[in-house]
Amino acid sequence: MAMSQMSTVGILGPGAVGGVLAVGLAQAGVRVICIARPDTADVIESDGLTLKHLNEVETARPDVTMELAEPVDLLLVTVKAPALDDALDRVNASAKTVVPLLNGIEHMQVLRDRLPDSRVVAGSIGWIEAWLERPGTIVQNTPRVVMTLARDADDATAELLRVSRSEVRVKGGEAAVLWEKLARQAPVAAATAASQRPIGDLRSDPEWRGRLERAITETCAIATADGVPLAAQAQWEIIESMPPKLTSSTARDIAAGRPSELDAITGAAVRAAHRLGVPAPALEDLLAAAEDACRASSR
Repeated sequence: MAMSQMSTVGILGPGAVGGVLAVGLAQAGVRVICIARPDTADVIESDGLTLKHLNEVETARPDVTMELAEPVDLLLVTVKAPALDDALDRVNASAKTVVPLLNGIEHMQVLRDRLPDSRVVAGSIGWIEAWLERPGTIVQNTPRVVMTLARDADDATAELLRVSRSEVRVKGGEAAVLWEKLARQAPVAAATAASQRPIGDLRSDPEWRGRLERAITETCAIATADGVPLAAQAQWEIIESMPPKLTSSTARDIAAGRPSELDAITGAAVRAAHRLGVPAPALEDLLAAAEDACRASSR
């Protein structure tokens, strides 16, 4: 039996990203325990987790619980930042390794404080656009998932995650893994939320393109001041390669009046700028515009 099939993986928050990974792992024969809120837990218990991916539909039947009460080899934390504290209240057993896939840079210490006996390894996930059609049903309209782990991840963790059909890269220190994504995500999340337009529209609009380019230059300067040298041109090339219809979960959440990760993403980058003494007027302007959109949607 493969080592992956002898492992138990907990998924704290089987929503969009967590659900995609849960289905991939379960279909590969890994024992998966989804730690979910009552409404989602009931659906998974009765109907399983369904993933609609491009032209395919598949259903997996992972274990599900509202509170983790048994040890796991790996705990993937896939809740959104506003739900993190409450979600961790439902973890009442040990996890050998914890990989948080949250956006932003401020969650790592929270996890280490709350789960002191676990090894917490920084991770990020990209090249995925997925959302919940309803509890227990996930739509993924991007062809692949790319996960990046900090270099202190062990081989077993990386190999276990690869069986989820994700491309897993192990490289860089913790700060590098987090800033590599945040440097482009902070401007993109705020811009798509403020405009409620996809990235392709923003790239082709001279005004929005200029705002994004200036903000990307600033976030790369912030990352560099934080010990992670990043080139704005390289980050912009990644944005240029994004599918034109791509939006952000922050934009979707704000449009729907749901709690969003705007503060954990763009807000965290602005706070880092203030802490490090790096001017970031373009990024602050995008954050203010997105906050205005958030207030408007909640009226």
